Amino acid sequence: MPVITMVGREEESPITIDLLARSIANSMREISLEEAHQLAEHILNFFGYGDRIIDNILEQDDRNLFYLLEDLGLIYSEREETTLHDGREWRIHYWVMNTERIREAAERVEVVEEEEPEDTAEIYEELPEEIWYSRPEEF
Repeated sequence: MPVITMVGREEESPITIDLLARSIANSMREISLEEAHQLAEHILNFFGYGDRIIDNILEQDDRNLFYLLEDLGLIYSEREETTLHDGREWRIHYWVMNTERIREAAERVEVVEEEEPEDTAEIYEELPEEIWYSRPEEF
């Protein structure tokens, strides 16, 4: 079975749903891998086999999602200006997958060091003796 690669990216493997989902999950702590997988599928439905789409196909909710992904560095925007036949300037906005960043984020494994619980008994040992016999109104 042939492997379809990203347009213009013959040397790289394609950005898959799983790869993008891992990138999203690693970039956003508050999202589960399952939710990231759903988002990745939704996003890749816009891109298809390409790595660039035109902005005007997006609804506002989808555009907000793309802005979030841009903040995470997973995609970025580009703009192209052209002159129309009547002399007016026309701007075309695109969203482009940051494939290098997506791959880096997918591979990143963050190690969270667990802090050892503090011995709370030591706190009480540091209090002066008279504190144990005073009333709260005295403070």
